[in-house]
Amino acid sequence: IEEVYGIADMIIKVKEPIEPEYSLIKEGQLLFTYFHFASYEPLTHAMLERKAVCLAYETVTKADRSLPLLVPMSEVAGRMAIQEGAKYLEKPLKGRGILLGGVPGVRPAKVMILGGGVVGTNAAKIAAGMGADVTIMDTNLQRLRYLDDVMPANVDTFMSNKYNIRELLPTHDLIIGAVLIPGAKAPHLITRDMLKLMRPGTVVVDVAVDQGGCIETCKPTTHEDPTYIIDDVVHYCVANMPGAVPYTSTLALTNATLPYAIELANKGWKKACTDNLELKTGLNVVDGKIVFKGVAEAFDLEYVPVETVL
Repeated sequence: IEEVYGIADMIIKVKEPIEPEYSLIKEGQLLFTYFHFASYEPLTHAMLERKAVCLAYETVTKADRSLPLLVPMSEVAGRMAIQEGAKYLEKPLKGRGILLGGVPGVRPAKVMILGGGVVGTNAAKIAAGMGADVTIMDTNLQRLRYLDDVMPANVDTFMSNKYNIRELLPTHDLIIGAVLIPGAKAPHLITRDMLKLMRPGTVVVDVAVDQGGCIETCKPTTHEDPTYIIDDVVHYCVANMPGAVPYTSTLALTNATLPYAIELANKGWKKACTDNLELKTGLNVVDGKIVFKGVAEAFDLEYVPVETVL
């Protein structure tokens, strides 16, 4: 690894640099990967100190505000959230002991999905396919209309607000946190006191955990030790869910990142980001400066407009 960092002008990764890598990063070296800065302040300070050029997959944004490099992993994580949630609803894994799709004569599980974006849509698709009773919540009425049009009959749409969330929690078996504010910390839609509203053995899967989580009691876990229990509620908060299916994830991510990587390699990051506005939105930290507003706001640090570094 020391040799690779020593000779490379550009490092392409999947996850953010880990602590042993910090000291290997050179000034002006381009790192093209998922950073999720807003959820981890030590990483932000480390990259500022190293004066690296940090281009984050998760904030590369198209003109229609879609996130092309987040979409493949969101698709994987959304579909996996139901797979994992269904498993942890089993009694030996401390869940309520409910089969997600039910059987003839027995009601299916109720699934509540917070967020109607890519993660939420993919989660709803899989949950509905397994026969669950699904409610998908969002604050965007236009998005809810679209989802109401395309989803099967066992998916209901519901406006997301504190009152509605509190109303639904006591009757739902699996809660999926699928909220994203690009580059910024996720808001807590389910707070600690709300756990008391849930039945023992309810499962929560917080896909937003790598952006701080939208469930207050969530903290990042690993595939080796994926769950913990608070107030009889099973929390699954693996920060790198697609890592459990690396074959699928690698192909899905590379399909999306390769054209950008080739452009960066051929033109250099400055020209590539000047020519391609999508890449420009990916710049988070450059030469010891934070150039992405959401990251600066997360830690109350100074923000510098990205134009000043190009």
